[in-house]
Amino acid sequence: MNKTTLVDKTSIADIEPFTTIDGSIIREMMHPGIHGNQNQSLAEAIISVGHTTKLHKHHFSEELYFVTQGNGKMTLGNRTFLIETGDTVLITPGTPHQIENNGSSDLKILCCCSPAYSHADTELI
Repeated sequence: MNKTTLVDKTSIADIEPFTTIDGSIIREMMHPGIHGNQNQSLAEAIISVGHTTKLHKHHFSEELYFVTQGNGKMTLGNRTFLIETGDTVLITPGTPHQIENNGSSDLKILCCCSPAYSHADTELI
């Protein structure tokens, strides 16, 4: 989809997934480069059973993760803790983070980034 006009609504069924630099599967539900919004992005991340994303950080984006399905282990800075359906995690700019799916089903997370997600803002550690 070309960014020509503001899109007020998207359907996840119409969004092609892609793999990010950290190794998670992403569906961009709303992103400035695609949909015309300006200040943030919203995506669904899927981490398969037994998979761990690569440790990384974002220099400018603040992220909110909301777990919609499954459970796993979150590394955030120098802390590691369990996450499960219904949990929300704040990831401030510059904070190293990664997620391990140690459950028995796909781990699904809504990711809100402000400013919007960018590969250029992602640094693997």
